[in-house]
Amino acid sequence: MKKILISLVAMLCVYVSFSQDKTVQDLKNDASRAITKDPNDTIPKMWKKGALLNFNLNQASQSNWAAGGEKNSTALSALFHGFAFYKKNKNSWDNTLDLAYGFVKTTSLGSRKSDDRIDFLSKYGYEVAKSWYISGLLNVKSQFAPGYAYPDGKNRVLTSDFFSPGYVLLSPGVNYMPNDHFSVFVSPATARWIIVRNDSLASVGAFGVDSGKNSKIEVGAYATISYMKKLGTAAVYTGRLDLFSNYGHKPQDVDISMTNLILVKITSIFSMSFALNLIYDNDAKQVKSDGTTGGAAMQLQELLGIGIALKL
Repeated sequence: MKKILISLVAMLCVYVSFSQDKTVQDLKNDASRAITKDPNDTIPKMWKKGALLNFNLNQASQSNWAAGGEKNSTALSALFHGFAFYKKNKNSWDNTLDLAYGFVKTTSLGSRKSDDRIDFLSKYGYEVAKSWYISGLLNVKSQFAPGYAYPDGKNRVLTSDFFSPGYVLLSPGVNYMPNDHFSVFVSPATARWIIVRNDSLASVGAFGVDSGKNSKIEVGAYATISYMKKLGTAAVYTGRLDLFSNYGHKPQDVDISMTNLILVKITSIFSMSFALNLIYDNDAKQVKSDGTTGGAAMQLQELLGIGIALKL
C-alpha cells in the first residue's frame, strides 16, 4: 500500500510540473504574438469641431507731434469663428458661428464701431447620390450694438441696432458637397424674415419693412457657397457667398453677402488676420455726407490686424 501511495504522489508531481511548463509556454507564445487591429472594430469619428479666437489691439499717443494726428487713439477688435460638423452614414449636419466686434476711440471723434457681426448657419443633409444631399438650412444674421452714420458737421444718425436688421432664413434645397472643404447649396423656395425691432427705424420702413411694422416675410430663391481650407501649415481661409432673390419685389436685384477671412499664424500665440466683406441689399438705404438718405450701394469692409490668436 505504501508503494502505491508513493507512486501516485510521484505521478501527480510529474503532471503538475508538465501543466506548469505548458502554461508558461502558452503565456510566452501570447506575449510574442503580433497584435493586429481589426478595421471593423474602428469607431468612426462623427463630430469634427473647432474654433478660432482672435484679439487685436492698437494704441497710439502723441504730444506736440509736428506731423500731426490724434493725441490718443485706441482700437480693439475680437473675432470668433466656430464650427461643428457631423457625418454618419448618409447623414450630414454642418454648423458654423461667426462673431465679431471692434471699436476705435480717438480724441477728436470719440468712440466708433469698426466691426459688428453675428452669423449662425446650420445645415442638415441626407445623401441621395455621391456628394449630393437633400438638405434644410437655417441662417440667422444680426449685430450686437447700435450703428451710426456721421454726416459732416451734424449729429450722428442711427442706422442699425441689435436685430435691426435681423435676418432669419429657412430654406429647403439641394446641397453639393464633394469634400469637407467645399459646399454649394441651392433652393428655389426660401422664406426670409426681416426683423427691425428698433421702433424708430421701423417707423421709417428701414431695411424694407412696411412703415411702422417690425418684421416682414419674403419668399425667393437662395444660394450659398462656402469654402474652408488650410493654406499650408500656418494659414487658414474661410469664405462664404450668399445670394437671395425676392420673388415679390424686384427679383432682378439680388441681395449679396460675401465674407472672406484669412488667419495667418506668426508664432504659437501671435497671428495676423485679414477680412474682406461685401454686402449689397437694395432695401438698405445709405446716409449721405450731408445727412440725407440716398439709395442702395455696395457696402465694403476691409479689416487687417495683428494680435493674439487661440485655436480651440
